[in-house]
Amino acid sequence: MNNLNWLAVTPEIVLLGMACLVALADLFVTSERRRPTYWLTMLSLAGVAALHLCHIDNPASSYAMQGMVVTDPMSHLLSFCATLAVMASLTYAQAYAGDRDMLKGELFTLSMFSLLGISIMIIGNNFLTIYLGLELMSLSLYALVALRRDHAQSTEAAMKYFVLGALASGFLLYGLSMMYGATGSLDLGEVYKATLTGQINKQVLAFGLVFIVAGLGFKLGVVPFHMWVPDVYQGAPTAVTLLVAGAPKLAAFAITVRLLIEGLINTAADWQQMLMILAVLSMTVGNLAAIAQTNLKRMLAYSGIAQLGFMLLGFVPSVVSGNTVSAGNGYGSSLFYVLTYVITTLGTFGLIMLLARPGFESEQISDLAGLNKRSPLLAGAMAVFMFSLAGIPPTAGFYAKLAVLQALITTNSPLLLQVSILAVLLSLVGAFYYLRVIKVMYFDEPVDATPLTQGGQARVLLSVNALSVLVLGVLPGGLMALCARAIVQTLAG
Repeated sequence: MNNLNWLAVTPEIVLLGMACLVALADLFVTSERRRPTYWLTMLSLAGVAALHLCHIDNPASSYAMQGMVVTDPMSHLLSFCATLAVMASLTYAQAYAGDRDMLKGELFTLSMFSLLGISIMIIGNNFLTIYLGLELMSLSLYALVALRRDHAQSTEAAMKYFVLGALASGFLLYGLSMMYGATGSLDLGEVYKATLTGQINKQVLAFGLVFIVAGLGFKLGVVPFHMWVPDVYQGAPTAVTLLVAGAPKLAAFAITVRLLIEGLINTAADWQQMLMILAVLSMTVGNLAAIAQTNLKRMLAYSGIAQLGFMLLGFVPSVVSGNTVSAGNGYGSSLFYVLTYVITTLGTFGLIMLLARPGFESEQISDLAGLNKRSPLLAGAMAVFMFSLAGIPPTAGFYAKLAVLQALITTNSPLLLQVSILAVLLSLVGAFYYLRVIKVMYFDEPVDATPLTQGGQARVLLSVNALSVLVLGVLPGGLMALCARAIVQTLAG
């Protein structure tokens, strides 16, 4: 039992211990608002975030658990951001969940266990570790979606999510098993060495790669594996929708890097073509389908499909050359894109929860009518989020799109130049339904003219959320450099 290196996985051990402690402590909490449980959860997550933050600037990669996990700059950055995303989600959810009899110990413990699954996926260096983290995260989220047991729509969404999630896990597991059959190893480093020799069964490798990309497509929610996304986003309670739409996207990005780049970079000529097709299909279907939506959560679901398709474009250029500079440019821009997307998503769903009240969900776009007259602060924050998703300066979404397009154009490939032009045109299509939300908030007459004043803690967080989107748009250099450095150091390690 050598090379366990428990110190490398300290944040995950602390998170597991505190999740169990929160579950036990909640048994003795009697208040309906669960404030002791809430604050214990937030302090626990703050401690885990601090542990990751301490190691973000450490360029070294540390292997633990007999090489089954690896901690590196990318893992610490993604785990830190995922922890902050869960903290923000629970802050937004507190009042919303309390009004719907959802504010129970299960909400907090399952959120922490889903975060643990996300962390394990991010640090996975072995097929089994990655799959273990995936199942832990998925099972926690299935239970969260079904948390309102007496709500037919939530129960239906949970069943769809469970069935299609099981199908996705099956695709990925089948692909990993075929990859094991082709290379003779479950370890990503050994798989890389086996593909480097070229003395493996090419047919089995190709089939395994197709199933792995399909499984990743399900978890990212890109076309044609997107069927679950709109129904789950709309059917789940908004508090849980945010837990599904936020931090898990960081885990999906991480396992895409681990599997395709760290393990299967030598097959890049095959998977980069598949990712390019998935990206173009996702941007096309996502943007066109979002135009027809009147439900805000469903519109944001199709928007997310298009956004993640755009993010996948960063994986397409310069993947075979082995040049860490081009890798930092392409993969770093995708990392920046997914981080800014999660920040914006937290704000949009957080605002939906702020507008909701007992017996009213505020899920229709028409429910935002005249929001500027009721609360200029909330309308301004939502406008910032919509501008960012549309890619309009000076928001973070504009720079994120620009960085991905720059990574494509600098390859000087005629095909990728055409893909870049198509991505810009589809973004213009997407701008229509984002600007429609702003038009409804500022120019339509409100049905209910009552001023909005509730949700003090969540309103402060929403203001910080909107401000961070603006700051990252005006001053993106720091985070962009951090993303590029994390990717280059991770691949070099």
